[in-house]
Amino acid sequence: MDSCTECKKWFSAHRYLRRHMLIHSNKYKCSECGKSFQTKHALTVHRRSHSGEKPFQCSVCGKRFSMASSLTAHGRIHSGEKPFECSVCGKLFTRAGNLTAHSRIHNEAFRSSSELSNHIGVHSGYEPHPCSYCGKQFATVTDRPMKQHVRVHTGAKPFSCRHCSEEFMWHSQLKIHLLKSQDEGTWFMCHICQKKFIFKSKLKRHTQRHEGVKPYVCDECPKRFYTAGELKLHQPVHSD
Repeated sequence: MDSCTECKKWFSAHRYLRRHMLIHSNKYKCSECGKSFQTKHALTVHRRSHSGEKPFQCSVCGKRFSMASSLTAHGRIHSGEKPFECSVCGKLFTRAGNLTAHSRIHNEAFRSSSELSNHIGVHSGYEPHPCSYCGKQFATVTDRPMKQHVRVHTGAKPFSCRHCSEEFMWHSQLKIHLLKSQDEGTWFMCHICQKKFIFKSKLKRHTQRHEGVKPYVCDECPKRFYTAGELKLHQPVHSD
């Protein structure tokens, strides 16, 4: 963990500290909240968040925006324009940030060509292997999602505690049991509010809320979200 030498605020990663330090080096300061900016224009745009001023209006639906760039991006919802194309799979996006977020899926590494093939099937929607119990389809009979799904029908509990007779369907359930009942394992603690988490991924998402980091961006509008689940819940508002 790193701390700011100016205000003593703590950060979980050095890159967050570097970004935070810009606040102290910027010379244009907001009189409302104290936040600083590198240019006078950036400060002017920021002040609109306090005044509620939205000078840019969509000529189609009347929705107003505080920045011209937000209006431009919004206009693509009406025009259907998607100028940002993925060089790997050809998928189109309305915003450059959405393309950047999408590109991460192509950086995922796989141990074999069959693993890669199975992964591509997830994106293509091709799932030819049905569950023999309920008919739900999966990309391959050997992938982990199908094996885990079958346990719901069979009731199999392959994970057992070595300290007691408890058995569990999922490994995550065993990990929770060991931490809470056997005091075995490591808790992950938030350095800001001291809240404890069983999984590091949960702590990471929690910390993003403290830092205001919203990495998931809607393809259809400027809204951003903390988690993929929140983005998924939002997306139906754009459908018929």
